[in-house]
Amino acid sequence: MNYIERPDYMQRLLDLMGTPDIKIITGVRRSGKSELMKAYIRRITETQPDANIIFVDFFDLKYEGLKEYHALYEYIESHYVPSRTNYVFVDEVQLCDGFELAVNSLHRSRKYDLYLTGSNAFLLSSDLTTLFTGRYIEIPVFPFSFSEFCRYYAHETDTAKLFDEYVIRGGLAGSYEYRTERDRVNYIRDVYDTIVQRDLVSKYRLPDTTTLEHLAEFMMDNVSNMTSPNNISETLSADIIATNHKTVGNYIKYLCDAYVFYVVRRYDIRGKTYLKTSAKYYLSDTGIRFARLGRRNLDYGRMYENVVCIELMRRGYEVYVGKLYQKEVDFVAMRGDEKLYIQVSDDIARPETFEREYTPLLKIKDAYPKMILANTKHETYDYEGITIYNLPDWLLQK
Repeated sequence: MNYIERPDYMQRLLDLMGTPDIKIITGVRRSGKSELMKAYIRRITETQPDANIIFVDFFDLKYEGLKEYHALYEYIESHYVPSRTNYVFVDEVQLCDGFELAVNSLHRSRKYDLYLTGSNAFLLSSDLTTLFTGRYIEIPVFPFSFSEFCRYYAHETDTAKLFDEYVIRGGLAGSYEYRTERDRVNYIRDVYDTIVQRDLVSKYRLPDTTTLEHLAEFMMDNVSNMTSPNNISETLSADIIATNHKTVGNYIKYLCDAYVFYVVRRYDIRGKTYLKTSAKYYLSDTGIRFARLGRRNLDYGRMYENVVCIELMRRGYEVYVGKLYQKEVDFVAMRGDEKLYIQVSDDIARPETFEREYTPLLKIKDAYPKMILANTKHETYDYEGITIYNLPDWLLQK
């Protein structure tokens, strides 16, 4: 397997080095959390030869005896070296019973720079506040971006071809090791099934997986559609899947907490307010959709929208669905003082399609950048102050 450096994530860790927070690397399974941690350790070793690295990998039998919080705490304390910078890295921390007690105690001592990764079943985003009494910072890690995909397959120079493959294959880099389509798809299915069967079902003691599986597939099939627990439960019930909006709402939360889906809420552009009614849900990786559902009901426009949503999050934007009167803007992306208005489309070659995409943007009266991202296969150009990008080119921008 090719090794691809991930400089943006590395820089994020370097920016946080030495801060008093507990650093928690989060993300969907097989997105590269453990590899990022190991790369960071190598960087510290190269640049700080006097640093004291205390590393525990609970998937390694060498650390089997530390799977209880007293033992973990004593091991780390026994390896502390005064007068040196002490870094603590614990991979798959959830395998230690009562790990949060050890971590909180170590954090309170202020002797260590602490970094954790773990299974989604125990480090769900909703759990972090209750697990850790000290201040923590999440470093979200996503599957490979299109830029990383291109660097992995650097021998291929046809960007359009690579983009078509990326949308289908996705960014779970472990699947790239397999030579056949069947084995690649089975790898992604296994990752997904592990999240559903082992992470979510065991954590929440769900009586069966039928409702959860049908719900997840419905959400995959309706990426970018505005929806709510009420209308999903009505649709599933019509398909003879007995459920209710409360159960659906809980299951959606579980899937989002496990980073399988990300929720994108609505933003009233004119009133500059956040709206609580309905939302859109996007997959952490389009490869999961194709591994589970194949090409049934395939809508490339929706898949492109999914790719853009995750890329915006990867770049550090807060992402919303824009509402302007009765029109909708696919994304309002905010980062500090920045704001972007974005429409995403499969093909804008037909005048009526192009008009449908640019009309909502022209109604926005502020001066923030407005853009349309589509698979144009042309150079970037402007229309009435709106920048039109070829989507693969935009994804490859720094």
